Amino acid sequence: MVAVFCIAGYEFQPRLGMSLAAAAGIVLTLALGQWQIGRAQYKEGLQARYDALSRQPVVNVGGQAIEGDDILLRRVEVRGEYVPRFTVFVDNRIYQHRPGFHVATPLRIAGSQRYVLVNRGWVASPQDRSMPVIRTPAGEQVVQGVATAFSERYLELSTKVAEGNVWQNLVFERYRQATGLDLQPFVLQQENAAEDGLVRVWSRPDLGRNTHLAYAFQWYALSLAILIYYVVTHVKRRPVAQP
Repeated sequence: MVAVFCIAGYEFQPRLGMSLAAAAGIVLTLALGQWQIGRAQYKEGLQARYDALSRQPVVNVGGQAIEGDDILLRRVEVRGEYVPRFTVFVDNRIYQHRPGFHVATPLRIAGSQRYVLVNRGWVASPQDRSMPVIRTPAGEQVVQGVATAFSERYLELSTKVAEGNVWQNLVFERYRQATGLDLQPFVLQQENAAEDGLVRVWSRPDLGRNTHLAYAFQWYALSLAILIYYVVTHVKRRPVAQP
């Protein structure tokens, strides 16, 4: 331990091990903060894209394979028939302070064996904890709405992320493996009316820009806290010289 500088009766005495640990912690937290800033900028770009694409004409989606980035957040229209046996209920969705589910049913695209997963809307959870009974329109349907992304959340609150047809999140690979369906890489958030009793009141999507900025602030604050702790614990009062 070597005194680096002395001032006003105090001296800075860094320890090698603590110095390396503090440097590693500061570098890591700064990197994580910068990563969150990058995610916030990405989400801000997506929000601008959504605002711009919402004013463009509707895109007709057929059976040909498409890239998710090409269709994401665009207004789309799909023609086909629902396959209700693969319906899943996405749990813990709140509407007007009431708990419920989002109802997601695959639509087999007309003239193909490819499917689009449709988020058809919200239904309240029955008070007796039973599953809600959903009416699914039969025959060929024309569904319009916005192409949204599958969930990116792989960390969930419960270990039972998919119990029967009740799921916590719609994750593309999980749903594809569970059903074996050939899916287009987006979820169609339905906007047009249908006689199924579901609520389709969608708010402007919050893509989480502010959440990433909040996380970035926390990482930067932690980095500063590490620096302050390191300095404070290594500054010692100089012993008073004996006359």
